[in-house]
Amino acid sequence: MTTSIDIGISEQQRQQIADGLGRVLADTYVLYGKTHGFHWNVTGPMFNTLHLMFMEQYTELWNALDEIAERIRALGMPAPFGGSTLAKLSTINEAEQHPPAMDMARELVADHEAVARTARSVFAMADEANDQPTADLLTQRLQIHEKTAWMLRSLLEN
Repeated sequence: MTTSIDIGISEQQRQQIADGLGRVLADTYVLYGKTHGFHWNVTGPMFNTLHLMFMEQYTELWNALDEIAERIRALGMPAPFGGSTLAKLSTINEAEQHPPAMDMARELVADHEAVARTARSVFAMADEANDQPTADLLTQRLQIHEKTAWMLRSLLEN
């Protein structure tokens, strides 16, 4: 038996927000996998710096997955899961090769910016529904992705 949810957000709005958060979850999942893979495979003079930086980034992304999925569940909706399901929902492409170190950084800049765009697209729905917990989660995710993109971008400057 399912208990109805009455948190002041309509079922339709909760579904729309959950669908949007599902896309944020998918982007985060694909970015997590790519960042972890780059951590394993980075080489060259920047090895130590990037190896450690990528580890910090993939650890943060891994922890974010639970926060995003649990918010979807708190809205009363199922969280998407499984590699193929999340890959289909994601705006980020999985890495198909082992690019040089600076190309890894370049690719991750673009991917963090993509996650920021996805999160920002859901923000309006959360705001309209007066869904402060989701808006807060999205604000935190935006801060992290924009800061990470900036830090990676700074590595690429001469």
